[in-house]
Amino acid sequence: MEYYFNKILAKSSFEDVITKTTEALKKEGFGVLTEIDIKATLRKKLDVDFPNYRILGACNPSFAYKALQAENKIGTMLPCNVIVREMENGDIEVAAVDPMASMMGIENIDLATIAEEVGDKLKRAVDSL
Repeated sequence: MEYYFNKILAKSSFEDVITKTTEALKKEGFGVLTEIDIKATLRKKLDVDFPNYRILGACNPSFAYKALQAENKIGTMLPCNVIVREMENGDIEVAAVDPMASMMGIENIDLATIAEEVGDKLKRAVDSL
Protein backbone atom coordinates (compact mmCIF):
# COMPACT_ATOMS: atom_id res chain seq x y z
CA MET A 1 0.00 0.00 0.00
CA GLU A 2 1.35 3.43 -0.98
CA TYR A 3 1.29 6.01 1.79
CA TYR A 4 0.49 8.92 -0.54
CA PHE A 5 -1.49 10.04 -3.58
CA ASN A 6 0.44 11.96 -6.21
CA LYS A 7 0.32 13.64 -9.57
CA ILE A 8 3.13 15.00 -11.70
CA LEU A 9 2.55 18.20 -13.65
CA ALA A 10 4.85 18.63 -16.64
CA LYS A 11 6.92 21.80 -16.83
CA SER A 12 4.61 23.87 -14.65
CA SER A 13 5.36 26.99 -12.64
CA PHE A 14 6.06 26.03 -9.03
CA GLU A 15 4.13 28.98 -7.59
CA ASP A 16 1.19 28.34 -9.94
CA VAL A 17 1.03 24.73 -8.73
CA ILE A 18 1.02 25.93 -5.10
CA THR A 19 -1.94 28.19 -5.93
CA LYS A 20 -3.80 25.48 -7.87
CA THR A 21 -3.19 22.93 -5.12
CA THR A 22 -4.49 25.30 -2.45
CA GLU A 23 -7.59 25.95 -4.57
CA ALA A 24 -8.16 22.23 -5.22
CA LEU A 25 -7.91 21.52 -1.49
CA LYS A 26 -10.37 24.33 -0.77
CA LYS A 27 -12.91 22.80 -3.16
CA GLU A 28 -12.73 19.63 -1.04
CA GLY A 29 -13.22 21.55 2.22
CA PHE A 30 -9.58 21.89 3.29
CA GLY A 31 -7.79 25.02 4.37
CA VAL A 32 -4.01 25.32 4.42
CA LEU A 33 -3.06 26.03 8.04
CA THR A 34 0.70 25.90 7.59
CA GLU A 35 3.17 26.24 4.76
CA ILE A 36 6.76 25.16 5.28
CA ASP A 37 9.30 26.22 2.67
CA ILE A 38 11.87 23.43 2.91
CA LYS A 39 14.21 25.07 0.36
CA ALA A 40 14.40 28.30 2.38
CA THR A 41 14.69 26.47 5.70
CA LEU A 42 17.56 24.26 4.54
CA ARG A 43 19.30 27.29 3.02
CA LYS A 44 19.00 29.21 6.30
CA LYS A 45 19.79 26.37 8.73
CA LEU A 46 22.31 24.29 6.76
CA ASP A 47 23.45 26.60 3.96
CA VAL A 48 22.61 23.96 1.35
CA ASP A 49 20.87 24.18 -2.00
CA PHE A 50 17.66 22.20 -2.35
CA PRO A 51 15.00 22.26 -5.07
CA ASN A 52 11.69 24.02 -4.46
CA TYR A 53 9.79 21.96 -1.89
CA ARG A 54 6.84 23.08 0.21
CA ILE A 55 4.81 21.23 2.79
CA LEU A 56 1.21 22.40 3.02
CA GLY A 57 -0.58 21.49 6.25
CA ALA A 58 -4.15 20.92 5.07
CA CYS A 59 -7.09 20.66 7.45
CA ASN A 60 -10.77 19.96 6.96
CA PRO A 61 -12.20 21.25 10.27
CA SER A 62 -15.30 19.04 10.37
CA PHE A 63 -13.31 15.88 9.73
CA ALA A 64 -10.59 16.95 12.17
CA TYR A 65 -13.26 17.43 14.83
CA LYS A 66 -14.78 14.00 14.12
CA ALA A 67 -11.34 12.37 14.22
CA LEU A 68 -10.48 14.04 17.53
CA GLN A 69 -13.77 12.82 18.98
CA ALA A 70 -13.05 9.27 17.79
CA GLU A 71 -9.41 9.23 18.94
CA ASN A 72 -8.14 11.95 21.28
CA LYS A 73 -4.45 11.51 20.36
CA ILE A 74 -5.04 11.72 16.60
CA GLY A 75 -3.83 15.30 16.75
CA THR A 76 -0.33 13.83 16.54
CA MET A 77 -1.14 13.07 12.89
CA LEU A 78 -2.88 16.32 12.01
CA PRO A 79 -2.95 18.26 9.76
CA CYS A 80 -2.82 16.24 6.55
CA ASN A 81 0.43 17.03 4.78
CA VAL A 82 0.52 17.80 1.08
CA ILE A 83 3.85 18.41 -0.65
CA VAL A 84 4.64 20.35 -3.78
CA ARG A 85 8.14 19.68 -5.04
CA GLU A 86 10.19 20.57 -8.06
CA MET A 87 11.74 17.55 -9.76
CA GLU A 88 15.16 17.51 -11.44
CA ASN A 89 13.60 17.59 -14.91
CA GLY A 90 11.50 20.68 -14.11
CA ASP A 91 8.23 18.85 -13.57
CA ILE A 92 6.30 19.53 -10.38
CA GLU A 93 5.00 16.73 -8.18
CA VAL A 94 2.09 17.14 -5.79
CA ALA A 95 1.67 14.38 -3.21
CA ALA A 96 -0.75 14.06 -0.29
CA VAL A 97 -0.62 11.68 2.63
CA ASP A 98 -3.05 8.76 2.45
CA PRO A 99 -4.73 8.91 5.87
CA MET A 100 -5.63 5.21 5.65
CA ALA A 101 -1.95 4.29 5.47
CA SER A 102 -0.99 6.53 8.37
CA MET A 103 -3.81 5.17 10.54
CA MET A 104 -3.03 1.46 10.00
CA GLY A 105 -1.60 1.07 13.50
CA ILE A 106 -4.71 2.47 15.18
CA GLU A 107 -7.50 0.01 15.85
CA ASN A 108 -10.53 2.28 15.78
CA ILE A 109 -13.30 1.57 13.27
CA ASP A 110 -14.77 5.06 13.62
CA LEU A 111 -11.42 6.61 12.82
CA ALA A 112 -10.93 4.29 9.84
CA THR A 113 -14.20 5.48 8.34
CA ILE A 114 -13.17 9.12 8.78
CA ALA A 115 -9.70 8.45 7.34
CA GLU A 116 -11.24 6.82 4.28
CA GLU A 117 -13.49 9.83 3.65
CA VAL A 118 -10.61 12.29 4.12
CA GLY A 119 -8.43 10.17 1.82
CA ASP A 120 -11.09 10.27 -0.88
CA LYS A 121 -11.21 14.06 -0.66
CA LEU A 122 -7.41 14.43 -0.75
CA LYS A 123 -7.18 12.07 -3.72
CA ARG A 124 -9.86 14.03 -5.60
CA ALA A 125 -7.96 17.27 -4.92
CA VAL A 126 -4.68 15.85 -6.22
CA ASP A 127 -6.31 14.15 -9.21
CA SER A 128 -8.02 17.41 -10.21
CA LEU A 129 -4.72 19.20 -10.81
